[in-house]
Amino acid sequence: MELLFKLFMTFFKIGAFTIGGGYAMLPLIQREVVEENNWLTSDEFVDILAIAEVTPGPVAVNTSTYVGYKKAGFKGAIICTLGTVLPSFTIILLIVTFFWGYRTNPIVDKVFLGIRPAVSALIFSAVYKLGKTMKFNKAMVIGAVLTVLSILLFDLSPIIIILVSSIGSIIYFKNKEKKI
Repeated sequence: MELLFKLFMTFFKIGAFTIGGGYAMLPLIQREVVEENNWLTSDEFVDILAIAEVTPGPVAVNTSTYVGYKKAGFKGAIICTLGTVLPSFTIILLIVTFFWGYRTNPIVDKVFLGIRPAVSALIFSAVYKLGKTMKFNKAMVIGAVLTVLSILLFDLSPIIIILVSSIGSIIYFKNKEKKI
C-alpha cells in the first residue's frame, strides 16, 4: 500500500507541475523514476519511451502506466495513470468553470507566450538526457537523420514514419541475428 501511495504521489506531482504536455514531463519522469527512486534503469527508461511512443495515447500517460505496472502490477498501472492525469483534469475543470471569461485577456496571452520557451527547453532537455544514455551505432544515426529529413522535407505523417521505422528495425535485427 505504501508503494502504491508513493507511485501515485510521484506521478501526481509530475502531472501537477508540468506545463506543455507529455514531452515536457519526460525530464521529470526520468528524474523521479530513474534517478530518485531507482524504479527503472536508464536503458529500461529509453525502452519504455520507445514503447510509449508507438502505443496510442499521450507519451507521459503511457510511460506512467508502464512504470506502475512494472512496480505494482495492474493496480500500480491504474494508480500511476490516475496520478498523471488527475492534475490536468482538475486544472482544465477549474479553468472551464472559473476562468473561461479571461481567455481573451491580453495578460493571460502574454503569460502563455512566456511559458512556450520554457516548454521547448524542457523538451530539448529530455531529448538531450535520453541521447546521452543511448548507445548509438551507424544504423541508429542513419535512421534518425532519415526521420528528420522525412519530417522536414516531405511532411510525412508520424504514422508512416513509425510503421516504416518498425519494419526497418525488424528487418535490421533479423539480418543481424542471421550473421551471428
